Amino acid sequence: MLAARFASRQVSTKLSAAPKRTAATVARFSASSGSSSSNHAALVTVAGLAAVAAIVAHERSENKTYNLFGSKSVEQAIKETEDKFGAFWPRNILILFGPPGAGKGTHGPKIEHLLGVPQLSTGDMLRQAVTDQTEIGKKADAIMKAGGLVSDDIVIGIIRDRIDQPDCRFGFILDGFPRTLKQARALDAMLAKEGAFVTKVIELQVPDEVLEERICGRWIHKGSGRSYHVKFAPPKSMKVDGKGEPIPASMKDDLTHEPLIQRPDDTAAALTKRLHGYHKDTVPILDHYKPKGVVRTVNANQNMDAVWKECLDALERPKHS
Repeated sequence: MLAARFASRQVSTKLSAAPKRTAATVARFSASSGSSSSNHAALVTVAGLAAVAAIVAHERSENKTYNLFGSKSVEQAIKETEDKFGAFWPRNILILFGPPGAGKGTHGPKIEHLLGVPQLSTGDMLRQAVTDQTEIGKKADAIMKAGGLVSDDIVIGIIRDRIDQPDCRFGFILDGFPRTLKQARALDAMLAKEGAFVTKVIELQVPDEVLEERICGRWIHKGSGRSYHVKFAPPKSMKVDGKGEPIPASMKDDLTHEPLIQRPDDTAAALTKRLHGYHKDTVPILDHYKPKGVVRTVNANQNMDAVWKECLDALERPKHS
């Protein structure tokens, strides 16, 4: 963090020599500048610096390290600066959208590392709330055990509890939420209570036909989560039949040689249904946030380095000409 790097910076110098050096700078500046009024203010500034240096030299002994934060330790200065950012600066709240196979799992962690804020998955938060037996978690657990669907109010409550944790004080990334326009409006209302708002929405775009190739070619090692692809990253053991299709019995993990599996929803039929739902629900959410000027689209149908470059461009504050 910039504030932390600034806080850890110290200046060591022979301060008693500073007035002499600064006075010499004033003399050189005066000689080269003439007496034009445009340079008068700058000359006064340099002269002021000379005066400050003289005061510092008077108060500090020669060769003594001068801490930019006075008598505070670097650690204390960093903590106080971070506390100020956490209390008075707006949180950086990002929503990451993308259909299955668009690359959220690849680029989401990179954004998380870059911004220094956690990536929050609603599924993970829900499971954690149930495990921790929070008040909201108990309600969600009872509903799921009864075979019901967790309501938007409960999901919002789980998110509210999670973003109150210390690691979210500078912001967070939402992955998998909101899924509907109703949820987006509920999220906005919750954030508005603390004066916060969604600061960026990034959509990873990939044509549906490309996604089918990406998703339907995936094979997973259940034990480790290692992912393979029949075209882009096949296991060493893979063999194909006369039609060029992989032979299931030959699909084994490179390290353990254990059988690989395909997820039930990594089929063409399941993907078609998932994509239909994604497009139907996501477009209204993007339309909801576009008037706020926070939506950025990334072409995720290119190599990973190019996609990441576009992600960085999307995250940057717009430059005004």
